[in-house]
Amino acid sequence: MNFDAPRLAPFTIAVIGSGSEEQEPLAGTIGRLLAEMGVNLLTGGGQGAMRAVSRGYVAQARDAGICIGIIPSRSAEDPATPKEGYPNEFVELAIFTHLPYSGSRGAEPDSRNHINVLSSAAIIALPGGDGTESELTLAMRYGKAAIAIADDPDQLRRFPAAIPRAETIDEVRRFVSGVLGKSW
Repeated sequence: MNFDAPRLAPFTIAVIGSGSEEQEPLAGTIGRLLAEMGVNLLTGGGQGAMRAVSRGYVAQARDAGICIGIIPSRSAEDPATPKEGYPNEFVELAIFTHLPYSGSRGAEPDSRNHINVLSSAAIIALPGGDGTESELTLAMRYGKAAIAIADDPDQLRRFPAAIPRAETIDEVRRFVSGVLGKSW
């Protein structure tokens, strides 16, 4: 047994964003920040920003926290097979679901986005498309704290206006600290 392996932390923060664009270097910086803060990272477990934030997270030395991926199925007709490209190689704990919907169908009952939002203390949104927007809509529905950040604020225009915008990593750190009631 490897006793040096990371251990589950008491808090989980979801990072959501594009499944195709990595959003580097911002995504990696957020991953490293969350590892330093000793929280678990939860993503949809796929490519793009999910992969980049996970890569940054696992590259950072940490005493606690694991990288969790909530994995969608390929389709409603094939619920036991994960969607192609999932999980990415940085996910340390893959939670496979039978839930195939994402994108414009991300707020529907058969979407894993509900699990992503409900399993997290807070959500950090990077630029993304319909799936990211649906997760933010769910965050508002379920009363979860959320914040959005991008290198170019225009990339966040499509997100609900009620979601606060951060301009710096320090603002993201303060947001997470405030949600968790701890300071780092």
